[in-house]
Amino acid sequence: MASQQELKDFYVGQDVVGVPKPALVLDAAIIRRHCKTMIRTVNELEVGFRAHFKSHKTIEIAEMQVGDKTLDGNFIASTILEIESLIPLLKKLKSEGRRVNVLYGIPLLPSHVARLAKAALQLPEEGISVMIDHPNQVDFLHQLSAITGFAVSVFVKVDSGYHRAGLPPGALNKQGLLEKLATFEDQGHVKLLGVYSHSSLSYAGTTPDEAMKHLVDEIEACREAVQLHSQFFPKKQLIISVGATPQALSLQNISQKTQSGSQERALRDLLRAPFASDLDSKVKVELHAGVYSLLDMQQLSTKASMQLKSPEEEIAVSVLAEVCSVYNEGERCQPEALIAAGTLALGREPCPSYPGWAKLSSWPKSLSNSSSRLIVERISQEHSIVAWEDKQANAAPVPLSVGEVVKLYPNHACIATALYNFYFVVDSERDKDAGKILDVWVRARGSDVTDSLSLSRSQ
Repeated sequence: MASQQELKDFYVGQDVVGVPKPALVLDAAIIRRHCKTMIRTVNELEVGFRAHFKSHKTIEIAEMQVGDKTLDGNFIASTILEIESLIPLLKKLKSEGRRVNVLYGIPLLPSHVARLAKAALQLPEEGISVMIDHPNQVDFLHQLSAITGFAVSVFVKVDSGYHRAGLPPGALNKQGLLEKLATFEDQGHVKLLGVYSHSSLSYAGTTPDEAMKHLVDEIEACREAVQLHSQFFPKKQLIISVGATPQALSLQNISQKTQSGSQERALRDLLRAPFASDLDSKVKVELHAGVYSLLDMQQLSTKASMQLKSPEEEIAVSVLAEVCSVYNEGERCQPEALIAAGTLALGREPCPSYPGWAKLSSWPKSLSNSSSRLIVERISQEHSIVAWEDKQANAAPVPLSVGEVVKLYPNHACIATALYNFYFVVDSERDKDAGKILDVWVRARGSDVTDSLSLSRSQ
């Protein structure tokens, strides 16, 4: 594969319509705006922030996510490859005088220890943290500490109702888990940072109040976990790390209001002082989120932020595809078009707000005058079918032609971006039509067995 510089040299300055398709395009102007809004939100609410890397897996967006130099450089990654990709940025942030930390976002496994240690040795002692939710994982912490020579920073995962990983608040000391951690901390092998919860239950919400309620539930679950097991938590700064993009977006409603209702005020108080006791001086709430930087059809369906508008204005990620064929002359029971983008270009994640797999942009502008909207109604591996979403309101021919390029907004950005090695970057602030390629961003791509042979040889 060509290097990032070679890709830039070849594509920058070209019209984005002419690139090989399907292609993934990012609008840097929208990403910048979303990142700045999130930074303003967490600063106004006086909470910590941890940016998720997995949605985009690019250094360029990660740097935007922590673009305020008053913020710590805190991230969460889903693969070790992502952590390795972040190391240059973490070093840069550290050189600016910022504290840095990247959390490996799944419970620690023995096969991950050596590679995590190699990454950790390139960063400050607290540069990498890990997550655990089972007492057997504590032994892997000892192995990691033995290689690096310093204490391993740890979050204990709390299950606040999503049931993907973690322990319910009352079972956080499963088989003596917290007791083992306390012993290892006394021995200098572990440093307990706090508790962590992630609930994607908020993805099914449709109002700001629902998103805020899920955030309250997460904080309360973590608070309960700490209160029930307070004897195991050291008397020092403790982090309660909570959130997902809908919860984070809902907080924008609070931060931008001059007057808040009782629910908003209660949540603001909970964020600042979750315990309403002397513990509050030792506890800090940290918000984590990632896909807010891009957004997608699914996130817009939650309506978590009252500030968000149309997909064209808010979704930074789109897929360009070509029309293969058009069926407007009675060949089928409805007008349709075939496009050369399927599951391997868009993903196959549903969206609760409409019965399709992507929405067509109003670009070209002729599509914006319709009373209905065009969606990807059916999808196959490499191709899909475009049709009107509201068939009763619009039985008109599909206004597409063979060979035409269409822009598609995917349901789930995290899945769609994973299908591409690099992204074409446009900027609707610098170029109103967002038609010129201004940059090419390469994503961290591969599996967590990458370079395992060279790693084993180096040990």
